[in-house]
Amino acid sequence: MELYFRDNFFNAGYTEIMNGNQEQAGHLDLKSLFGSSLDVFGPAGLICSGRFGMLSNRWDVTSADGRHLGVLRARMSFFSKRYEYDAGLRGIYEVSAPAFSQEYDVTGMGGRIVASFRRTSGWFSSGAFVLSNESEQLDTYELIAVVMGVHAINKRRNSAAT
Repeated sequence: MELYFRDNFFNAGYTEIMNGNQEQAGHLDLKSLFGSSLDVFGPAGLICSGRFGMLSNRWDVTSADGRHLGVLRARMSFFSKRYEYDAGLRGIYEVSAPAFSQEYDVTGMGGRIVASFRRTSGWFSSGAFVLSNESEQLDTYELIAVVMGVHAINKRRNSAAT
């Protein structure tokens, strides 16, 4: 399943999640102008949420009923962008891209690519992404929260560097 979604310029408000036929497949609720938390909605309602932990750079993903689904962390790397998504009993996944690329792969424990996403927007526009998921363990809407977590971590890094 391939889904398209985006951030807002002000990190607040609703944005649509679209499928490959340009039909609405859900929406994101970007909670606050001053924070990075979000809710991911599918056609039937709230599926999961993502937010930074208190005073940390970890991106926590929780289900609609508040159960912990996983945590995303940035990993040190000199020639690539690397993150780790720990989904508990479902496994640990590496999210990585070459240094100057906007195309990421999500790799499972056996080294198999289970999902991929890429940024489709330019430098001066808000983040827009396309996600392709082939994982049997990770829900596509959960992966949207992970992608938005990668985006939030990158935005924090960029603002800290300026």
